[in-house]
Amino acid sequence: MKRKLHFRSVVSLANSKLSIKTAAVVLASSTLISALLGIFRDRWLNSLYYNTYPAGLDAYTTAFTVPDFLYFIITSGALAVTFIPVFNQRLVNGNKKSAWELSTSLLNFLAIISLVASVLIMIFADPLVRYVVAPGLNESAMSLAINMMRVIAINPFLFSISTVLSGMQQAVRRFIFYAIAPALYNIGIIVGILVFTDGINIFGIQLFEGGIMGVAIGVVFGALMQLVVSIIGLVGLGFDYEFKIYWRNQGFRQVLKMLPSRSIDQGIDYVTSIMNTNLASRMGEQSIRAFQQASSLRGMPVSLIGVAISTAFFPKLSEEAATNDESTFMQTLRSALSTIVWISLPVSVVAFFIRGYVVNFIVNGGDAKIASVLGSFVVAIFCQSLYHIVARGYYAKQNIRTPLIISIIAFVVQVIFAIALSIMNFGPEGLAYAVSISAFFEVFVLLAFLHKDTGRKLINKNLVRAMFKILVASLLTGAISYIATKLLPLRAVDNSFLSTFPKFCVICLVSFVSYIIICWIMKVEEVKPVVDKITGALFKNIK
Repeated sequence: MKRKLHFRSVVSLANSKLSIKTAAVVLASSTLISALLGIFRDRWLNSLYYNTYPAGLDAYTTAFTVPDFLYFIITSGALAVTFIPVFNQRLVNGNKKSAWELSTSLLNFLAIISLVASVLIMIFADPLVRYVVAPGLNESAMSLAINMMRVIAINPFLFSISTVLSGMQQAVRRFIFYAIAPALYNIGIIVGILVFTDGINIFGIQLFEGGIMGVAIGVVFGALMQLVVSIIGLVGLGFDYEFKIYWRNQGFRQVLKMLPSRSIDQGIDYVTSIMNTNLASRMGEQSIRAFQQASSLRGMPVSLIGVAISTAFFPKLSEEAATNDESTFMQTLRSALSTIVWISLPVSVVAFFIRGYVVNFIVNGGDAKIASVLGSFVVAIFCQSLYHIVARGYYAKQNIRTPLIISIIAFVVQVIFAIALSIMNFGPEGLAYAVSISAFFEVFVLLAFLHKDTGRKLINKNLVRAMFKILVASLLTGAISYIATKLLPLRAVDNSFLSTFPKFCVICLVSFVSYIIICWIMKVEEVKPVVDKITGALFKNIK
């Protein structure tokens, strides 16, 4: 009994409501941990197969495309931007009964839809891989991709349930278990790499022979662990689940009404992913994997900065929009914008110069192709980090239509550039250039329309002045980072994590300190709390 009470008290403490700053720190920290686990995951996987079985890695990467695509168009868009504002609106108005009816209805609805989608993927995996996703794979890799896709196909169903559960926690600013889930997913894949690749034997019965297919088993294992921790996060939330869909619930109807637009918006992003896989499959072995690995590395700072900070700000933006507090809403949005720009712009610039070191972490000895593709993503890192908070400015006001239209136009821009650069034999780098061009176009147009929709009050003189200072500081930091990489170059003998990591840390530390000093000299407002924290920690015992 005592153990049970102790467990509930720990869970209740973890489920405490967090402030925006604390939530941002928690989410950024968990994203960093998940990213580090992702680096070790990819390093172990690449060490096993990148040079010895590149076709197998291309097949493994291909297997994710359709399950991820269906998950994002069915579930992810619904929870991130349609469910939370409507859910919060009911809580703000004190209508908890309607809020829980909305939650249970959405959970059951999406679970049923995603289960059907998972079954359809299993049935049609062969033609999907053969004719849509990766027609350029050889027959052996294609057969492996089909079988792995059928294993991973259960993920949309598992993810849909866990995402609805964690979305409820996110809506009321309870982020701990929401933050833990991605790390557990990566741990599951790592278990697949280290354990399941040797096969699964229970009581002398060989259930599975092993090999790279074991990694796919690990993917499903990670999704199951993510679901379990999302269920634990419900403790103390007061959610009363029923196997029922309240079709007459106005909130549920409102979410269903907004869902198609957001689903199409999300789907567009993953249609481009399928297109890129299709084009990369025609560029020779390792091209799919090289593009995916560079894209994954690009996604780490985007998640760490753009997604984490935007996720922390979004519930507050939704609350202020629900109460029609326009002045406070604008101030919060402006603060979020400047914070993300202040962090993501120098990170994007420095990432270009240290890309060789970063790639060395996931491929022992480095890989010129992955590093080249990652360098082509540098503009996308900044623009996609900024995109998440700009888009949430629309979603907080339940405006789904404008981001959708702009996403469709950006999609067309990316398709045109991707096909054109592929024809011109730019290789996987051309696909990355197309992503960067499209990301810049999308965030620029979104900002312009958001500024117009807010009566031209969002982008004021103070914000422009702050952005200019941050740009100058970032460029100067980039120059310092370039000099540091020349003083501490990657050598042919730097083919291990231990030989690369110290140089990487020194370059990052020099760049970070330089950026802080430059921002302090230029009186950038965002640097003051950081400097106060540093000086407080260093001189707290000195009067």
